[in-house]
Amino acid sequence: MSGALRTMRDAFIEQIYNKMRHMDDIFFLTADFGAPSLDKIRCEFRDRFINVGIAEQNLINVATGLALEGCKVYAYAIAPFITMRAYEQIRSNLSISSQIKPVNVNLIGVGAGVSYVVSGPTHHCLEDISIMRLLPNFTVFSPSDWKLAELFADYSINKKMPKYLRFDGTPLPSIYEDVEDLEIEKGFHEIKKGGKICLVSTGFMTHRALAAANESDDIGVIDVFMLKPVHNELLYNAVKKYECIITIEEAFINSGGLDSLVSKLLHDNQSNIKLKSLGFNDKYVFELGDRNYLHKINKLDKDSITSAVRDFYGKRQN
Repeated sequence: MSGALRTMRDAFIEQIYNKMRHMDDIFFLTADFGAPSLDKIRCEFRDRFINVGIAEQNLINVATGLALEGCKVYAYAIAPFITMRAYEQIRSNLSISSQIKPVNVNLIGVGAGVSYVVSGPTHHCLEDISIMRLLPNFTVFSPSDWKLAELFADYSINKKMPKYLRFDGTPLPSIYEDVEDLEIEKGFHEIKKGGKICLVSTGFMTHRALAAANESDDIGVIDVFMLKPVHNELLYNAVKKYECIITIEEAFINSGGLDSLVSKLLHDNQSNIKLKSLGFNDKYVFELGDRNYLHKINKLDKDSITSAVRDFYGKRQN
C-alpha cells in the first residue's frame, strides 16, 4: 500500500467530471449528499446536475427516466439508503426493465460495511452485497482502493446496464500502483501469490487481508472487485492451487455475499479446497468505537485473521 489517502468517491467523481466536459449526455443526480469533488459538477453543469432531496426512491425514478431517453446517469447517495430504501424502484425500474431495454444507471453508494462507524447500524451497510448480487442484469463493483474506482469510470460510461458501485466512506491509501493493465471484466486480481492458503477479500477488507498475509510467504491474497458478474473459470483457475481459502468481507456472511460466491465456485468444480468465511454474523452492531474496535469485536481485525490462518495450519498437523 502506498500513496496519499484519498476517498473512492472523490477519485471516481473527478473522472466523471472530466467526461462531462466532453459528453453532453451524462447526468449526475444526488439525494442531498455532497462531496468536495461534486461541487465542480454542481457549479459547472447546472443543467445536468439534479439534487432530488432526501428521496432515494425518487432518485431512482428520475435516473431511470433519463436513462430511458439514452442518457448516462450517475445516482449518488449513502449506501444503505440508495440500496435498501429504494430497493423496489431499483428492482422494477432497473433490474426488470433493463432486460427489455438497456439503461445505463450507475448507483454510487458511499459508506460500505461499517465505514460510517459512529453512525451505528442504520448507517452501516452489511446487506448490500447480498441483495444487489441477487438482482438480474446488475453489475456489482466493490473496489479496494481509489485507483480501481478511477479505472471504473470508462467502464461505467460504456457498459449500458445498471450497476451498483460500493464505495468505502473513508480516505484510504492505494493498494495498486498501476491499474492500466487490469481487466475490469475479469473481476479480480491476485495481489500476492501464496502456497497453501489464500485470503479472498473485497473492498476495505483487502487492506486487512494484505496486512495479515505479510506474516507469511505461504499466504496469498486475491482481491475480488467485481462481485457480479463473476468470471467463474478464471477465478477458479486462480484459487485451485490452494488447500484452504478464507473469504473476508465487511458484510453479513452465509447470506449470498462473497463467501457464497466462492462456496458455489468450489461446489460447481467439485473441489476439496477447505473454505472458511470471515465477516459479520447474523446480528447488527450497536457497540461504539472506531473501525478497528468494531473489527476486533467481530473478529475481523488483523490478529483474528492471523489466528484463522494459524487454526488452518494447526488442523493440518493433527
